[in-house]
Amino acid sequence: MDDNRRPFITGASTIAFRRYQDGSTFRDWIREVGRHALDEAQLANSDIDSVVVASESDMLSLQVSPAALVTDELGLTGAGAIHVEAGGASGAAALREGFLQVCSGLAQNVLVIGYDQTASRLTRAGVQKVYGLSFDADIEGWSGVSTANLYALSFKMYCRKFNATSKQAALVSVKNHGNAISNRFAHKPMDITVDDVLNSEIISDPYRLLDCSMVSDGAAAIVLSADNGNSDQQHSIRIAGSGCSTDSLRLGDRSAPHIFTAKSRAAKQAYSLAGITDPAEEIDVAEVYDAFSGAELQSIDALSLCTPGQAGPAMEEGTFLPDGKLPVNLSGGLIGQGGAPGATGIAQAVTIYRLLKGAYEPKLQPARKLSRGLTDAHSGICTVSVVHVIESVDPE
Repeated sequence: MDDNRRPFITGASTIAFRRYQDGSTFRDWIREVGRHALDEAQLANSDIDSVVVASESDMLSLQVSPAALVTDELGLTGAGAIHVEAGGASGAAALREGFLQVCSGLAQNVLVIGYDQTASRLTRAGVQKVYGLSFDADIEGWSGVSTANLYALSFKMYCRKFNATSKQAALVSVKNHGNAISNRFAHKPMDITVDDVLNSEIISDPYRLLDCSMVSDGAAAIVLSADNGNSDQQHSIRIAGSGCSTDSLRLGDRSAPHIFTAKSRAAKQAYSLAGITDPAEEIDVAEVYDAFSGAELQSIDALSLCTPGQAGPAMEEGTFLPDGKLPVNLSGGLIGQGGAPGATGIAQAVTIYRLLKGAYEPKLQPARKLSRGLTDAHSGICTVSVVHVIESVDPE
């Protein structure tokens, strides 16, 4: 791939992830983040060649043609538009589509925008019913199998294979809720202990309430550009690599249900494009998909951010804390910041973009220089995985 076509991030915006009860809707949120991202990129509406829109499901947004709606709301009629839907990976898949459009030369400037308005529209039970259809609807979804059941089964097998523990998973929850305290966009900032996690309500063994991420409303936007001419040349940030892979839809059809194989393959693709050979040493900071606490450990392993099978011990050693060797989920992740699937993968990239620019939340911005960051999102039990490497480019 031509190095000169890797897209720069020239503008970015997100709103707080939470349950909105102020009468606003996703129309208001996409106007806000879209306009702010375009303003930061210093681009006029006529400069945008393409709009890529992400939302988790038409069933949740109640809008069958959201791409047309977004271009209309933002005054971008005339630009190309496409809607990307990939479950929890929807935002990340939209980012990848924008990446590919710029890399191919088909577009000079692409607005990638994602949203979801699930938390304020559905009850917890309603969300569980819809999410059950994210798997094999005929075999699993309609039978009542829940997201928590399948994630818990996968993690229990992981624990058995690598001697991981519920305490190690609880440390993920403590870290991510704690990171959220300093993130003004976070849905669930909490100062908790491992005992708080282990004593919270059982959801699906071994997962307890505080091991689980939450459903949030939210929106985020990023502008990808072939030319970084309008941006601060001292902080040029680009997407250096992108990868996407899939696994069998049903856990029972996988040879290793405890391993996030699709994530490993997607990461290898992204690392190859970015020229990374030792991720644990070359990645400085990561936003990892933590639908459940144990899924963060499984993801860290799959992304090769630690010695194979040693994500749990590395978590205990503090490797992934804000002051650790490789901070993970400084935003709070899905557990602390919240999860709005259409926006999540984009919001992860916004976080890494700001971290690399040295412009993130002051209490969470590491003192050392950051050169490369990673974003990671998936749908199902890592059925579709999308990984991006984002890097700071030194001015010539």
